[in-house]
Amino acid sequence: MQFKYYQCDLLYCFESMHRYCDWKIFSLNELLYFFGQRYARFLRNWMTFGVALSVISLFGITMMLFWEAAAAFHLHRWSFGLQDIPLSLFWGTTPLVSGLSISIMDFAVVVFSTVISVTVHELGHAVAAASEGVPIEYVAIFLAVIFPGALVAFNNDLLQALPNFASLRIYCAGIWHNAVFSLVCGLALLLLPLTLHPLYIHGENAMVLEISPSSPLSDYLSRGDVILSVDGEKIHSPHELMEKMVQVDTKLLQGMGSNEKGYCVPNVLLEESKTVSVLDDNFSCPDGHAAFIGLPCLNSSSFFEISSKHHGRYKKENKHCLSPELVVKLTKCGEGWGGTGFLKNPCSCSKNEYCMKPLLIPGMSWFEVSYAKPYSSECFQLRRNTSLVDFNPGYGSYPCGIGTFVYVGDMLILAHSMRLSAYQPRWMHFSWSMDVPSTLENILACAYHVSAALAAINSLPVFFLDGEYILETALYYITWLNPRKRRRAAKVTLIAGTILSVIALSRIIYFTYYSVTKV
Repeated sequence: MQFKYYQCDLLYCFESMHRYCDWKIFSLNELLYFFGQRYARFLRNWMTFGVALSVISLFGITMMLFWEAAAAFHLHRWSFGLQDIPLSLFWGTTPLVSGLSISIMDFAVVVFSTVISVTVHELGHAVAAASEGVPIEYVAIFLAVIFPGALVAFNNDLLQALPNFASLRIYCAGIWHNAVFSLVCGLALLLLPLTLHPLYIHGENAMVLEISPSSPLSDYLSRGDVILSVDGEKIHSPHELMEKMVQVDTKLLQGMGSNEKGYCVPNVLLEESKTVSVLDDNFSCPDGHAAFIGLPCLNSSSFFEISSKHHGRYKKENKHCLSPELVVKLTKCGEGWGGTGFLKNPCSCSKNEYCMKPLLIPGMSWFEVSYAKPYSSECFQLRRNTSLVDFNPGYGSYPCGIGTFVYVGDMLILAHSMRLSAYQPRWMHFSWSMDVPSTLENILACAYHVSAALAAINSLPVFFLDGEYILETALYYITWLNPRKRRRAAKVTLIAGTILSVIALSRIIYFTYYSVTKV
């Protein structure tokens, strides 16, 4: 059966066995060959760096595979933690938002980034081959099931006639260009706030892009709203909000999540409030009210007055149903608030007030969320009436739409029920302008991860990948190996590398699935 060599990703393609949809492009042959020949000297030096990177990557990843296999069989304890790598890292998209399905735009970003990364990989092979005098037969774009890809077809006879190092430059070019492209995307991602500075404000507050309709937050927040603070601690970006949520969740899991957030409630209000109904150790309040219990203060006279009336029944009777809307307007007390200005002990209340904290079931938390609506119609109308033409939502105080609500529940669910952005438009002429920075971030992050993943995957000593050809060619430089031993060493390494790679990938999929189902 006649076949020709095809340099492609994840597939070793035979001319007579096309089992996928492809689109062959012949018009780029002369252009790529002309470019490679014209800058041959520079390109050969450039590709030499790729040889060094690829060989080091092949050796390093091979050692990691064997080391992880030994850890999996409990031959030693230390591990690189490959099983902790989430699958989302390979495409760089944000985790799925609870109640929100993946959008067409997110899917398009993944497909676009994959096509670009694979194209960069294959063009690297094509230009490297052209610089060595090997003509290109065609460039093809294919679709295997739902995964896009690209390949470059070379003349196998001319390729085999090249010196070993020239062949290495061609084999390593894809990995090298994927690594460089990933670095470029990473730098562009870091410089994105500076690039968008004339049109967007970055790091001032977290802006809501989307929120799940089933989320209780949808009653208060909508698209374009900004989260000012949580528990008095200012939130500058979605990353800060997620860090705070993870910190609170970790404390709860460690048993350190005791709720010490209190409010200085006047004694008059406590006397007018209803006592909490207790049935089988469960507590309940009328609609619109929440259960509160006092925080003891040995220096407070009101504490002795209230507790003495119940003669040791403080824990059961000193519970009151209060309106959260009224309570959040009161002075804060207790040591559980995030802002440094609220680090007060229960004794900070006046003589006519008592420090009351929310009574919550285990695993739940009480949070105050302050927000603003700078892009609402009311805000636009106010700006128009007050002639605030150059109003920038990121500077100064918000002129309208400021509010505060209380969220009681799992904070991680709160964080995952909405999609946020650290960018705010300076001028709100079009609604879609809110999504531009987030889309650019997703494209750059996705391309960064996909390109880096392609470089790593093709560095694996696995059949049909670049690692196979790099390994076989590199073994020629071990002069004490005769051809038979060289072929045997390559075969054994590739079989072991393929098996270990499948095991490593299976472990990543298993632990990712386990972590998702556990959450």
